[in-house]
Amino acid sequence: MERRQRGVSAGLLLLLYQISQVGLQNIPSVTLGVLVLNIFLFLSPLRPLSEVCLSVNEAVHRKNWPRLLLAPFHHADDWHLYYNMISMLWKGIMLERKLKSIWFAYIIAVFSVLIGVVYMVLEVLLVIVLDDPSYEMNCAVGFSGVLFALKVLNNHYNPGRVSSVFGLPISSKYACWVELVAIHLISPG
Repeated sequence: MERRQRGVSAGLLLLLYQISQVGLQNIPSVTLGVLVLNIFLFLSPLRPLSEVCLSVNEAVHRKNWPRLLLAPFHHADDWHLYYNMISMLWKGIMLERKLKSIWFAYIIAVFSVLIGVVYMVLEVLLVIVLDDPSYEMNCAVGFSGVLFALKVLNNHYNPGRVSSVFGLPISSKYACWVELVAIHLISPG
């Protein structure tokens, strides 16, 4: 896992600007809490990324289970934080208002752990199917998996909407999949 720069940077400044444009009073409490937690852990990480990233080797073989809780809330760099938190801001505003704060907080907590479990299961499947043990070593951080799950949930509660992906109108039903592919092509890993 590469080391990242700490402190105030372009991505963080842009994120803070976007939050100020929305207005703190317009951001529901759990969404705001998730934003603050992620920004705080970006500025003051609990441990280096190599010690919080999630992998089959670290979490399962070495039984380092706290990584399931730490990995989603740490980010590789300021742009990783920016894109994830802008996505969280909009999804959080829509879903938290619809579901109410307590239920939304529960969903965030469950998704944060469950996404890590799914990630490790997929990595183990890749080891088995491709007969390549290197997949056990892949280490991931970030909130992207939770955001993808929130996007699917948002599509469930708001069917028939159209999203714009790179300026192209796409049914929201499929937009999350197009976004996932686009993110992988733009920023692999």
